[in-house]
Amino acid sequence: MGRNFVSLLALGAVVNATISSSGQTFVVNGISYYAAPEAVTTISATADMLISASKGTDIDLIPLTVMVDSSGQFTTDVFRSLVSNYTASDDVFNAGFLQSIYLTHTGSASATVKYPLGAALTEYGTQLFIPSRAYTSSVQSQGYNITGWRTAIPAGPYFVSAITGEVFRAYRLYSDVQGAFTEGLKPNSDGSYSILSAAIPGAQSLTIGVPSKLYYTKTAEKPLAGVRLGVKDIYDIAGIKTSCGNRAYYDLYPPRNVTAVAVQRLIDAGAVIIGKMKTSQFANGETATADWVDYHSPFNIRGDGYQDPSSSSSGPGAGIGAYDWLDIGLGSDTGGSIRGPSEVNGCFGNRPSHGLVPLDGVMPLSPNLDTAGFLTRDPYLWHEAAKALYLTNITSNFTSFPKKILTSGFPTTGDSEADAILVDFLSKLQSFLGAPTPTPISLDTLWSSSAPAAAGGASLSSYLGIVYPVLIAQQQYTLFTLPFYADYATAHDGRRPFIDPVPLIRWAFGQNNVSADASVQALQNKTVFMDWFSSQVVLPSEETCSDSVLLYVGSDASPNYRNQYFSVPSPPTGFGLSRVSPLSEVPDFVFPNIIAAKGCDGMIFALAEALTTAGILKVPKTGSLMY
Repeated sequence: MGRNFVSLLALGAVVNATISSSGQTFVVNGISYYAAPEAVTTISATADMLISASKGTDIDLIPLTVMVDSSGQFTTDVFRSLVSNYTASDDVFNAGFLQSIYLTHTGSASATVKYPLGAALTEYGTQLFIPSRAYTSSVQSQGYNITGWRTAIPAGPYFVSAITGEVFRAYRLYSDVQGAFTEGLKPNSDGSYSILSAAIPGAQSLTIGVPSKLYYTKTAEKPLAGVRLGVKDIYDIAGIKTSCGNRAYYDLYPPRNVTAVAVQRLIDAGAVIIGKMKTSQFANGETATADWVDYHSPFNIRGDGYQDPSSSSSGPGAGIGAYDWLDIGLGSDTGGSIRGPSEVNGCFGNRPSHGLVPLDGVMPLSPNLDTAGFLTRDPYLWHEAAKALYLTNITSNFTSFPKKILTSGFPTTGDSEADAILVDFLSKLQSFLGAPTPTPISLDTLWSSSAPAAAGGASLSSYLGIVYPVLIAQQQYTLFTLPFYADYATAHDGRRPFIDPVPLIRWAFGQNNVSADASVQALQNKTVFMDWFSSQVVLPSEETCSDSVLLYVGSDASPNYRNQYFSVPSPPTGFGLSRVSPLSEVPDFVFPNIIAAKGCDGMIFALAEALTTAGILKVPKTGSLMY
């Protein structure tokens, strides 16, 4: 009697459990897919039709293609043309989704289906063909009773339930073999996101799902419709935890309730987030593999595949260099965190003028230096994404490109293969702009002859040498580290979390090696340099926005292997050309590195597009070789 009573209690517990679907995975023609758990519409064709189409399988969901046709007459040729177009333009679609077809018409007038289509449908293994009500010709000869859909949906591959008629979006699954992502994501109907609950084979590789490009149509309101976006894991996304490259931080805090402003702007423009991407810890610069403790640094696919991917936007850089199915990455740049990965992973990247977009919901390193920017292979998409992110702050107040080129440390002879490429680019840029011979400059020399009195006669390197390390160390420690330490101690009996060596050493420098108010002096020095640079080096211009462009070499393509041991990390003291943009707030773009006056981001984006159209810049490919 007692045993039966216990069994009934156990059964009651099972009955009361909350069970929900997190989606299902399938293989269609040898390719792995994920069917999202939320239905996007319901087919109201009779159940026996769907069940008939699913015969020979032991699963409820069957592949479905929604075809959208604008012609007045749907013929075999039209059918084959749509299949060809879908195959060529979309990596998610494959012919296996033609097992069932729903045909809809976009024209205002009624349309007809010209039979027989049988041979073409048989060729693709189609078992169910359903034209919408817009098609007037009789289909009863094919044995189908057409009743249409409850809700219209765009063209593309789907899965349809043979039992309920519910239709689900299809995500193609890819393996993150470069280790660029921290989590694969999928959107929820309420605007939040969930972790993609799917996995395909891959040694320590996450699975990333991408939706069909056929689902999306770009419009003036949605210029990024269907663009696949990876987001550096220092940006908050509603429904998802943020790691900032630290395991303790990820475990301590719950999923975020609000998406960062920068990310939300891209979502509003139509971008589709497919995952969060790796950052070095707390966006501090770390060397692969020695400095990465909590997580493994991504792999840079360029060359032999074992070069350092740079940091801190390491995941976006590695992903853009490797994956055709990733269109653009959102990174951040405080002292080089977009530019470095762009240079070594072979893609376009931008550190924008400071302050173009609010960084609410983004982990701070130094608010006076932090910026949000992109890494991508496509210069045209680059510009469109920038318009969506920076809105009216991306200026276009120029009537022509600058006619003056400055260079600093730029090669003048092609002594190496890399130098030859740079020299050739400079020559073509000069011709394109109609500029005179480029002017080599030395910032140290210019500073020596024109430094403001406030500098007190100090050299450029001594005046600015500790500005960057002081600001990132003291500001991050105050704004981020101390609250994190306090929250962690409350949850773990007063203990401190484990931190990688690089941020620890930098924070210690800010607390122990300089005065408590060193950041005040650092900001003063930064302001003096900013004013000097905009009045003595690269000046604003009404006609060209920037009176000149300054080119320098951020990376010379020298090998930098990820299996090296280095000395103990030290604070990033010193001054070089890569510090010009952070300290003067001017934009610094990579193609190669090009600097313009503050606020002239729109001009540089337009220049990149024009140079690409002219064939001077090439669109890089993914893989070992860029071209």
